[in-house]
Amino acid sequence: MINLLLLGVVLLAVGGCACVLWAERGGPRWVCRVATVTLAASELVRRAEKRRRRRERRSMTGNTSGHD
Repeated sequence: MINLLLLGVVLLAVGGCACVLWAERGGPRWVCRVATVTLAASELVRRAEKRRRRRERRSMTGNTSGHD
């Protein structure tokens, strides 16, 4: 069951990347919408990862004041 879920996530990611490439070349309107959603989702993941790394770095140094 977990394999099917992971396969679905991979297929969605590959499809989103394909839509981004197609939209850059002037694809249909729906492709541009999917590309926009894909890029927005990737930006959210990137920001979350950056915040997670920052928290880990603070916890390793013992800085709990919230300031870098």
